[in-house]
Amino acid sequence: PTSYILHPTSYILHPTCKASSQTTAYFIYNFFSIESNQIEMKFIHLLSTFLATTKTTNTVYAFIPQQHPNIPAAVRQPSLTSVFSKYATTNKLKDENMKAYPQQTPHSGRHFLPTHPAFQKRSKIKRLTSKILNQFRRHPFRNKRKRFMEGWYYRLTLPEENVSFAFIFSIEDPDNTKDTDLALTCVQVMGPNDQYVTQADRDHRKFWAWQGSQALGCIFEHNNGNDNEQNSYVDALDPIDFEKDVKSGFQMLPNRLQGKVNGHDGSLGGVLEGQGIPRTCDFDLSIRPLSGWGDDEDESSSQQKSTAGWLASYSVFEPHWQVTLSDARATGHATWDGKRYDFKDAPFYAEKNWGGSFPSKWYWMQCNSFEGFTSPDGSSRLSLTAGGGIRKVPPGKTEDLGMVCIHHNGIFYEAVPWTGEMKWNVEPWGSWSFSARCTSGKRLFEVEVVAKCDEEGVKLRAPTEDLGMAYFCRDSFYANIELSMYELYWDKKQKKHLRGDPILENVKSMNRTGAVEIGGGPYWNPWKGESKMRQPMKALVKLPYFFQK
Repeated sequence: PTSYILHPTSYILHPTCKASSQTTAYFIYNFFSIESNQIEMKFIHLLSTFLATTKTTNTVYAFIPQQHPNIPAAVRQPSLTSVFSKYATTNKLKDENMKAYPQQTPHSGRHFLPTHPAFQKRSKIKRLTSKILNQFRRHPFRNKRKRFMEGWYYRLTLPEENVSFAFIFSIEDPDNTKDTDLALTCVQVMGPNDQYVTQADRDHRKFWAWQGSQALGCIFEHNNGNDNEQNSYVDALDPIDFEKDVKSGFQMLPNRLQGKVNGHDGSLGGVLEGQGIPRTCDFDLSIRPLSGWGDDEDESSSQQKSTAGWLASYSVFEPHWQVTLSDARATGHATWDGKRYDFKDAPFYAEKNWGGSFPSKWYWMQCNSFEGFTSPDGSSRLSLTAGGGIRKVPPGKTEDLGMVCIHHNGIFYEAVPWTGEMKWNVEPWGSWSFSARCTSGKRLFEVEVVAKCDEEGVKLRAPTEDLGMAYFCRDSFYANIELSMYELYWDKKQKKHLRGDPILENVKSMNRTGAVEIGGGPYWNPWKGESKMRQPMKALVKLPYFFQK
């Protein structure tokens, strides 16, 4: 259930009534050209707005209509020109109705302004509104002549085969008023044995993304060789059309990830065509979300959280970071250099970054494939996300921060600088050690995490402020991670928090499937530190926690 509107075949309005007396509406119509359908598009806008605001429509279905059991067969006819598009109805539409799924987090949608020709053909009022609203999602000192990047990271883990994939998509300087040598659309895929493939294009106009939920993509090359057709694609393709018409490219929908990467070995040479040894990777997987960033959604819970706190919704910190899926299950296949991997209900994870560039120095750890916590139905699950680094804060300052957060069977444990304390000890490579405590809020706990990696890892590229996409971090999917978590309680006599009963004790990652990373630098010596969030930012970010039980 979502507010996204699908239009693949003909102009049809098909309402159906459920047992609950809630009305479901399907908006489906042909999309041959924007210019010839302005009247029809405006009508759909007005009609969908009326239905949403008057609560006539409770649910709108999208995504893969050919497979949806509730859509009549007459409507399920694929079209070569089918296009997915998102329509923002009105500000009266509740945030809940804008979600692609209940676990959708803030910042799932794009923050950059697309430069696609079709996007620029919108009405002047719509373009002006987007530019005004987008200012609140940018760095306070950024203008169109400053650097900007946005990147999405998706990790797939196959514990039984001891194989992981990371699908990394990024765009740099998309709406810069003056074309720069650093403008880039790029896909990087990290695969078996920490190997690496990349493909990129200087034409950032090929990159599209939705503003309201996690959907994005780029077509590098069409099968028919006529890449001028790119001007006709406003948003995502029907998955069937993508498979048939795209020679190389990628697209992420809220519940589907597809890609055909025809690039080269990313560890050798540059990122553009012909700058390395050829390598390919294809993938197609459906995604079933389990946890976003917060407690599982139910009638009594609040909406998902911003990873960096509520101030991340404004132009305060640099860069920004949001975990969009801390845990999910994926079913499909991936092919790496001719070898095909089929999987069902495999652990899946997603996050994103945006801002001027990556931090000058950071560390990161992730795992959602722990022993005894990978049930296919998600009834027993555990996901760890930990990281930190040096980030910029106004006015022109920096601060060292770190966090350890855990999703355990639908419950969110958050040890962040504004609710407690966190310490880290990160070696130049091979060892990561974290300890953190949450001493305020509704859930008090203490956590200890240790990761060891004997593999060399691989050097990956990341957006940098001066060099663009350059080697800037080192990653591996072959770490052993051990995690323990305990309750905390306040001792009135000693006037301090003490460790209580264990929540998790000595839980280990399956088959060396932990992900670890160091970035920036220098990393000549071990990096030992403690989170130190500056005032008044700490008090401001902590403010919502005073109202929690």
